[in-house]
Amino acid sequence: MEMVWVPRASAIAREAGARLREFFAQGVETEYKGDVDLVTVADRTAEKLIRERLADAFPEHGVYGEEGTRERMEGEFRWYVDPLDGTTNFAHGFPQFCVSLGLEMRQVQRDGTTDGTIVAAVIYDPMRDELYTAERGRGAWLNGKPIRVSRIEVLAEALVATGFPSRKRHDSPNIHFYHEFTLRSHGVRRAGSAALDLAFVACGRLEAFWEFNLNPWDTAAGILLVEEAGGHVTDFSGNHFQLNSNEILASNGLVQNELVVLFGNMFAGRDLTPIPTAQQFAELRAARAAIVA
Repeated sequence: MEMVWVPRASAIAREAGARLREFFAQGVETEYKGDVDLVTVADRTAEKLIRERLADAFPEHGVYGEEGTRERMEGEFRWYVDPLDGTTNFAHGFPQFCVSLGLEMRQVQRDGTTDGTIVAAVIYDPMRDELYTAERGRGAWLNGKPIRVSRIEVLAEALVATGFPSRKRHDSPNIHFYHEFTLRSHGVRRAGSAALDLAFVACGRLEAFWEFNLNPWDTAAGILLVEEAGGHVTDFSGNHFQLNSNEILASNGLVQNELVVLFGNMFAGRDLTPIPTAQQFAELRAARAAIVA
């Protein structure tokens, strides 16, 4: 099935990613757009390029960008643009960042509210030259090849990821969840780009990703990738995820219920299931293998 929006959006993301590579190679000065949030000339240059290219390719579409772009916001379609997801990594020379473009189709309901559905996604990792794409109902793809979420069924064997806010880190409860997930999973990664974390769930490199207080430009593309790759995206209670949600929990679907139960128990202050010893873990793994056989 031919994709409608992805081909032109992919070309735009690749062009923006090439500019980011150039900036990354030469180094850029950083400044603060808040108390601790970094921004660079690379962010602003990439957003300007993307804004102009989207206006040419999709003149009726709105653009909602991290660095302040707000154009044609009343339209039926709106692009959520993160021109450089992973700015802190970029500024420190850590090669984990991407361009993220998610397209929302917005429908006005009878009560006057607007209900949106993400219909297209493009995430481009310029350092790996990896292009993740999806359109609703057409599957998820990495460099033109179909991708699926992993088949790992238990948290104890899962590799998961999270992130922490660059501001008000001392107020975030996530360190407590980080501690428990580190003890109860195969490992927790904190790589600094939510869009790439979601893309990694979609292609099976991670089993799950959770985070607090992300913005629509952080998640719009990634949630569609995960869903089209066969995964689930909810809040921590397992409810439907919306772009204005304060919580995101994305997984391969197989570990979703275990994660939701763990979140529920932690929020309620209930006693958690004891962590299995190495011997108990081996016995549980052997028992699952016997059932499959």
